[in-house]
Amino acid sequence: MSHIKALIFDFDGLILETEGPIYQSWLELYAPYGVDLPLSTLSRIIGAGADAFDPLQNLEAQVGHPLDLQSIAPIQRACERELIAAQPIRPGVEVYLADARRLGLKVGLASSSPCEWVTSYLAERRLITYFDCIRGRDDVRLAKPDPELYLSVLAALGVQEDQAIAFEDSPNGVRAARAAGIFCVAVPTPLTRQLSLDQADLQLDSLADLPLEKLLLLVTP
Repeated sequence: MSHIKALIFDFDGLILETEGPIYQSWLELYAPYGVDLPLSTLSRIIGAGADAFDPLQNLEAQVGHPLDLQSIAPIQRACERELIAAQPIRPGVEVYLADARRLGLKVGLASSSPCEWVTSYLAERRLITYFDCIRGRDDVRLAKPDPELYLSVLAALGVQEDQAIAFEDSPNGVRAARAAGIFCVAVPTPLTRQLSLDQADLQLDSLADLPLEKLLLLVTP
């Protein structure tokens, strides 16, 4: 019998592919100014939250003169929302959530995005009832790669770090989970697959590739 009592999911990129659409929306905003936004630059906020880097300020700095940022920002957000709305739940996620419930596992969520962002999408996609605990950027002092989000979820679920499995798609998320002492499964998107996920304990192309019960056997000592 597995010693695992809880699963903790990231949100952006892991449950719903938001990161690719967000990146695309910034590229489309930058393009008319003849400015590029390399993935290596935007990767500072992937899995870490918006506090790590401000793409609008970066655009203004690259252009070299003041811009009407209050007028520009809504254009990016509208493009972002349209692109995200077209995204399906990532493969295997709903099956994992249903199997966790069937197996009596607790389910938490640790995201560097604001809680309102996360819960609105979970409610819209009818997934929110699966989660026993949701923690976002506004619930902690430090976002990922700091482990505070994961430690907060562990405490709320009442489990130890060696009794949980974390699911992440980004280097910042993986570092946070591992810093909290949690076994971490990386499930990258096409975007985050271009970044280093070497610190993960296991990497999968999709949660659909490995049933939850087989994963539990892999992490049982």
